[in-house]
Amino acid sequence: MQSDLFERPRLAGLVQAEAVVTADEERSLIASIDAVGLSPFHFHGWFGKRLTASFGWNYDFDTGRIGPSEPIPAWLLPLRAKAAQFAGLRAKDLAQALLIRYDVGAGIGWHRDRQVLEHVVGISLGAPATMRFRRRRTAGFDRATADLPARSIYHLSGEARYQWEHSIAEMALPRWSITFRSLAVGPTLQPGAAVNSL
Repeated sequence: MQSDLFERPRLAGLVQAEAVVTADEERSLIASIDAVGLSPFHFHGWFGKRLTASFGWNYDFDTGRIGPSEPIPAWLLPLRAKAAQFAGLRAKDLAQALLIRYDVGAGIGWHRDRQVLEHVVGISLGAPATMRFRRRRTAGFDRATADLPARSIYHLSGEARYQWEHSIAEMALPRWSITFRSLAVGPTLQPGAAVNSL
């Protein structure tokens, strides 16, 4: 039997749990995301298939600067509290909320979240997905995967956050996600500051 390219070891710094919200809460969250007015992801003049909106803080990929954006809306605050409790953080530490809708054919390429952001706590809604991980070594990559069922939550910190890249393959069915992040630089971050060590 041929082994799977993406094995499933436990990654240090990746913690997951299922059923962080109910099916009714999931439907309500999806409706609220769709009502926000999402925009295509923009990266150096290129527009991605996934639709996004940021609250609290926004990173501008064209200028390399981070700055405040609209406050996190009230309907997200109970979920932020759950996400913070899961990650062992204070709710106010999760200063940014990123909403994403992955329509059919949308995914996200290999990346690590910007270093100005620290803890990453994501909630998956709609179709299940697989998060793929890779870490460069001398002759190729170490690889791993994590299943992301509907209504589940994950927390990336430490090794999984900083040593591994992650991606999500193109979706065959629609998926929504809500990702909360903390700021690595804390309250000293100045709005509009250039972030060069990314």
